[in-house]
Order: sequence, then structure tokens, then C-alpha cells
Amino acid sequence: MRPINIIFSQLALTTALVFGVQCAMAQSTPAPAGSAVNGKALYDTRCSACHSVDAHRVGPMHQGVVGRKAGSSAGYRYSEALRKSKIVWSHDTLVAWLADPEALIPGQRMGYSMDNMQDREDVVAYLATLKVGK
Repeated sequence: MRPINIIFSQLALTTALVFGVQCAMAQSTPAPAGSAVNGKALYDTRCSACHSVDAHRVGPMHQGVVGRKAGSSAGYRYSEALRKSKIVWSHDTLVAWLADPEALIPGQRMGYSMDNMQDREDVVAYLATLKVGK
């Protein structure tokens, strides 16, 4: 092989290796942390038709939702599936819920999901700010 071909072969191999590592890193990189500011804007436009921070509406209120057992906010009529679930709302369970409520708790009544992972992260970051008594 001529020296110039060897150089190009090594360059092609190096480029392929670097590209492969970058692709693997991109696939394993988790979604960036959620933004509560963006989450509030999303909540206001996508969730507030059915939910409120401090009052039950079509859906239950969200104040204090993080750390609360699913189906347990006093005064709201939950589906039997939610009442009987063993889920406690955490970052992970809320992200899963927003992605596909029916997959997480079959028989529940929420008919809305969020396709975008970053939107879910942002809404969950906002929900985490809604402490009881605020």
C-alpha cells in the first residue's frame, strides 16, 4: 500500500471510531434536568384545562403531588385503579405517568400524555415546586 493510502485508511478508521463513540454517548445521555420555569408554562397551557394547583377540577389538584400516594388527595373521586395502586408520585413515576398514564396504571381515567421527554421533565420539575402550604 502506498503511504498516502495508509494515512487515509487510518484517518477513516479514526473518524469512524470517534463517530461511533459520539453516537453511543448521545444514545446514553439522559435528558437534561427539567426547568420549573418552562414546566409552569407547559402546565398552564397543557394541564390547567383539567388541573389546578390548589383545587380539584376535572383532575385532582397538584399541590403536594410529589411524595403523595397516587389516588389519595382528599375530596377527589379517583378511579378505582388509581385508588388501588401502590404508586407514590416521584420524579420517575410522574415522568412515566406523563409519557403513558394507561401503561403505568391500567384502568385510570386520564386521556392525555406528553410525547416529548424534555416537556415531561420540565412539568415534573414544576410539580416538584408545588409544596403543601405554598
